[in-house]
Amino acid sequence: MAESNVIHGLDDRPPLGRAVVLGLQHVLTMFGSTVAIPLLFGPAMGMSIEQIGVLISSVMLCSGLATMIQATFGSRLPIIQGVSFSFIAAFFGIIGAVSADGGSSSEMMQYIAGAVIVGAVVEMVVGFSGLMGWVRTVLSPVVVGPVIMLIGLALFQHGAPKAGTDWAISGLTMALVILFSLVLSRNNRWFKLFPIITALVIVVTLCWVLSLAGLYGGDHPSHVNLDAAKSAQWVRYQPSEIFFPWGYPKFQLGFIIAVLAGYLASMIESFGDYHACSHMAGGGDPTPRQISRGIGCEGIGCLLTGVLGGFSSTSYSENVGLIGLTKVGSRFVVQIGAGILILLGFFGKFGALAAAIPGPVVGGLYCVMFGLISAVGVQQFAKCDLRSDRNLLIGGFSLFMGLSIPTYFSSVASPEGIQAGQTLALYRPTAESFLGMLPAGMQSIVISIGSTGMAVAAIIGITLDNLIPGTKEERGLHDPGVLVPEAGDVGEGA
Repeated sequence: MAESNVIHGLDDRPPLGRAVVLGLQHVLTMFGSTVAIPLLFGPAMGMSIEQIGVLISSVMLCSGLATMIQATFGSRLPIIQGVSFSFIAAFFGIIGAVSADGGSSSEMMQYIAGAVIVGAVVEMVVGFSGLMGWVRTVLSPVVVGPVIMLIGLALFQHGAPKAGTDWAISGLTMALVILFSLVLSRNNRWFKLFPIITALVIVVTLCWVLSLAGLYGGDHPSHVNLDAAKSAQWVRYQPSEIFFPWGYPKFQLGFIIAVLAGYLASMIESFGDYHACSHMAGGGDPTPRQISRGIGCEGIGCLLTGVLGGFSSTSYSENVGLIGLTKVGSRFVVQIGAGILILLGFFGKFGALAAAIPGPVVGGLYCVMFGLISAVGVQQFAKCDLRSDRNLLIGGFSLFMGLSIPTYFSSVASPEGIQAGQTLALYRPTAESFLGMLPAGMQSIVISIGSTGMAVAAIIGITLDNLIPGTKEERGLHDPGVLVPEAGDVGEGA
């Protein structure tokens, strides 16, 4: 077990009132990213406001169920599950193809559901067969460190660009989070436990007051608009609104292959998240068995999203960062958060109210937490011998390529290019010439993998680290916690 200064460990059960507030803090932290995906895809599919509302509610319900399964039966780590960004390119490809054939938004969602369900079955096989746990034995800190770094670094476009729409509000958010979590928390337990939610309440209340006073008009990025909460329905109870709300799934091989590439990237990202989350929660390195169960249960969660009308889910990095800030790694807290998410999926008004949090506030939170995740990656990389030129070259090369190759593919994977139905001839010559040498069925796979920094870094790192000679001590495998399973899984208690 790794040394830790966590306030509540994996098996701790804080008092119910405190646990509810801590769980709500997790929900508010992931809410922006979770709602962003439906708000991105809904208009692209031509959905009405009512349909987008159903899509948001479905996503919340799916996230809650997937989180409950993961925290209770999967890795049993305090890790929130939400909509994965690894599938954006694949889903936009499906939307573009179905739209070109004159398909409706419901038909687009049916094909997405079909691809997600097939991919979920594959992920379940990879997880429960133990294959992912075995893969862990060939992953040293030389590989894991850069992958975790990229989990935070690859999210840079969701930080300053979002915060920069109103630096005054996002700057205040960042300042309060840092003040509460690093300064006032030293002498006050409240600020140590609830830095995020306290900052959110203060800043959002300020935005609401300025909106009522007319200083923040309807077009201001920090304007708080509660109209959606007033018009939203209270309860979703019709089975047709919950199960297959867009109709029964449809299947097409090309769509499935593209989505499978997203699953590969998602599993690699989750692998890094498990390590970061376990360390922040005071549990040390996760065991192969934990990793296998976690990936398998992510497959179950994705299967449910296909049935309930949402998108594929994965572990959420921003909530891993929240554990590092609050020092609360309790599984029970995350289970409470999962229950809140499930309620939000059924009670539309609560979801609409939470969606009123202004974008600059969310952007400020991201700027603080994503950097913390990258720092955990540096900590992991430091477990190997940093005096070794071998390790520095492999780690540095995989990290750089994990940032650079997605930029190379950015013109191909951009939603605008896919939505417009552009051909390879319209992309820059380098991407065109490279992809033109591949079979048509392989192009979407290469684009999906190449557009995900974590996948690129993992593939390069695994290949070089296991082919280039190096001792176990040099690679950081001398620590039994890195390679050999512990006597029992972390957090296997009641």
